[in-house]
Amino acid sequence: MKKKNYLFSFAMILVLALFLAACGGDDEANNGDGDSAEGGETPEFLQMLTGGTSGTYYPLGGEMAKIISDETGMETNAVSSNASADNMISLQEGEAELAFVQTDVAANAIDGVNSFDGNPVDNVSAIGSLYPETIQIVTTADSGIASVEDLAGKTVSVGAPGSGTFVNAEQILEIHGMTMDDIDQQNLDFGESTGGIQDGNIDAAFITSGTPTGAVEGLAATVDISIVPIEQEKVDALVEKYPYYAADTVPAETYSGQAEEVNTVAVLAMLAVTNSLSEDAVYDITKAIYENTDGMAHAKAEFISTDSALDGIGIDVHPGAQKYFDEVGVSAE
Repeated sequence: MKKKNYLFSFAMILVLALFLAACGGDDEANNGDGDSAEGGETPEFLQMLTGGTSGTYYPLGGEMAKIISDETGMETNAVSSNASADNMISLQEGEAELAFVQTDVAANAIDGVNSFDGNPVDNVSAIGSLYPETIQIVTTADSGIASVEDLAGKTVSVGAPGSGTFVNAEQILEIHGMTMDDIDQQNLDFGESTGGIQDGNIDAAFITSGTPTGAVEGLAATVDISIVPIEQEKVDALVEKYPYYAADTVPAETYSGQAEEVNTVAVLAMLAVTNSLSEDAVYDITKAIYENTDGMAHAKAEFISTDSALDGIGIDVHPGAQKYFDEVGVSAE
């Protein structure tokens, strides 16, 4: 009887040991496939939100997505979107892992102001700045619009709903003593804006994008265009009140028939990332982007550099990106 009890006890211990070993093996497999040792995910697939197909985000994002896929093994898909503000909300809600965002919009989102009033975003960090995004107020040469004040009473596109362009338009009008009530505002994307100008349905459009912008190039090929300047004193006042702006110019001959450079302002385009991604994953993504700009054909690739990667960043940098910048000796100004 004692022998039977001993054999039964031994068998139970053996079964328990095998069960625990199997559980341990599952944990190791899960760590290898998904979560890193530092916490967070290292996924097989990434969704990168860009902007409208006629802007700069979409084509540049497509090139970046290919580089990330090739260099890291994380298959990355670049998709069009309504741009900055909507992109931050999508990251907040877990609908994507990466997104193009204006630096000013990212700061507003984290602070819970302007478009994010009462809904601050607390699960998104920065990878790094990319290039200046120039605010271009586009109209036709014969529109009679020569200054921001001339927009009063005109039909003006101020950007797609959820875009950073809307906030830029609002703040530029504010510096000129105007509000959205002083114009007939239209919420159109870049392609719709330039199409509306060409068809005569709108008088002007705010377009925040790297120059040259494809939609504006297309418009300039069909009609004579004009970029409305912002006077220097207004530029200074805007930068003083909203430090994420910087003085900028649209160089002469950027667009067909544009004989002179135009004074304006710019914000910065940046790449944002959800905090759910692991330090290792974001390190690999950051390294892939900043060390392979020569593989990007877009004109804005020349501005993407570790030298300026932390310029204008008003939110926390993801630990994975910070690890890479520390290695290459980059620090915030």
